[in-house]
Order: sequence, then structure tokens, then C-alpha cells
Amino acid sequence: MKWTIDAANDGKMIRYYLQHVHGFSRKIIKSIIHNDGEILVNGVPKTVRYQLQAGDELSVNFPKEQRGHYLRPEELPLVVVYEDDDVLVIEKPPGVATVPSGIHRTGTIANAVLGHYERQGISYTFHVVTRLDRDTSGLLLIAKHRYSHSLLVRSQKARTISRSYQAIVEGHLENKQGTIDFPIGRKDGSIIERIVREDGKHARTHYEILKESAYHSLVNIRLETGRTHQIRVHFAHIGHPLAGDDLYGGSTEFISRQALHCHWLKFEHPLSKETLEFRLPPADDMEALLKN
Repeated sequence: MKWTIDAANDGKMIRYYLQHVHGFSRKIIKSIIHNDGEILVNGVPKTVRYQLQAGDELSVNFPKEQRGHYLRPEELPLVVVYEDDDVLVIEKPPGVATVPSGIHRTGTIANAVLGHYERQGISYTFHVVTRLDRDTSGLLLIAKHRYSHSLLVRSQKARTISRSYQAIVEGHLENKQGTIDFPIGRKDGSIIERIVREDGKHARTHYEILKESAYHSLVNIRLETGRTHQIRVHFAHIGHPLAGDDLYGGSTEFISRQALHCHWLKFEHPLSKETLEFRLPPADDMEALLKN
């Protein structure tokens, strides 16, 4: 990356300029220094204590990114919704894990993205920003390199990345819009299942009913917090589990996975600062359930 130093930053140290003007984390700066990256001013290597002068051209060359043991490129289908040099937005299908694990070591979104990078000659690793459960479908935001990832993680903590979901839940809710506000924690004896419990972490879910059928309701959902399985746990707790979510009491008679889909995503591009917004209709199995 390259920048020409303006008069407002004359006399600033490189470290200060990178951190406070371009949002570099201390971790990234240390990685550049200690892992064969380069910091150049007018083509000459400099330390981060060098004082910049107006008109200088500052260049930062990032070290090659290292991939984890299971992060191997594979030739897999990948539906790209948006892509540039810094971010990637894809359509995640249901039934596909986001990252490899001891259970799903191959065939994940991460493997597919790395295969996509290989075809472009890109050596980046996988940096997911908005992870989705294996059986949840919809829009997935990925940072293409560690710098954009660090900026997007900062945006996520500041809650400036917005998402909304659509879910099909069992039955009819008495209140057609409202907020579910119950703390969520891990269920004793389980590493996967979560429950509402007094000593859990604060969790708040906003919802609005969009449509009702004889047995189900289509709900639009916005999360104020981001706890594991939050939507699934909250709706199960109030007696309306997601259709297909057998872990939390939903019936698989009409759909074989939890009927949950991330249909809207909005965020500020980490480098250009442009506002990007995307919408995606529910996956085919949810559409079929709605029609039937």
C-alpha cells in the first residue's frame, strides 16, 4: 500500500501515521517488522520512528500470510455477490460449514474461498468477518487480507456492520413485533448447545412478523448482540423454535435444517469508506416451505 504524505501529517512518526490515520493495529505493525514485511519512504527502508515529511511517499509491503493446517484450497462452487481487492461477499448455502473443524475438514467455505484465491494467484488466507452456522444460509462477509480484516473487526465491535435475518418459526407469536431479551449461556454438559440462563451473557433480539401460514411464521430479525445460536435459543425459549431446528425443539417434517437466512448486509468499506449494501432472498428450501 502507498500513500503520499500531506502537510497535515508533516513531522508525524510512521507508527503514529499508520495507527491513527489508517487504522493499523499494533499487531499488524509488529507483524510487518518481524515477519519480512517492509516499510519504505521514497523507496528507502525506514523504522516506524522515522518522522515523515510532506511529499514523502510511504509504502508498506505486508509479509506473506500463513494458512492453518486445514486451510487448503479446493475446487468448490462459490457464488460471489461482490468482490474487490479488500473484501469479498458471498452467498453461503445451507449445509456447508464456514471453516474446517475436526468433523468437517474439507468442503467448507474457507476451502472454497482459498480455491477462488488460487485461481486469481492470490496468496491470502481466510479471514471471515460475519460467520454463519453450518445450516444457516445467506450473505457472508469475508476480508481478503489481514489489514482489511482488522478494520472490519473494529467496525464489528463498534456495531457499524448491520445484518438482518429471516427465519421461519413454528406457530404464531402473540406480539407481531417486539424484543426478546434473555441472557444466554452454555448448557451444562454440552459444548454445542446453549440455553437461557441467569448467569449467561446479555442477549437481545428484535423481531417483526412478515407473514403467517397455518403452522408457521416468517420473521424478520435484527440482532443487538451476537451470542452463539442467539436467534435459535431465543425463539425456542419463547415457545416458537425455528422450523427444522431439531437441536432446539423444531420439527424436521417440513425442512431438514434450521430455517434461518441472512438476507441483508450493510457495512462501510474498510478502505474506500463507501457504504455497501446487499440483499439476498432466502434459499430454495425456505422458499419452498413458504410457498407450501
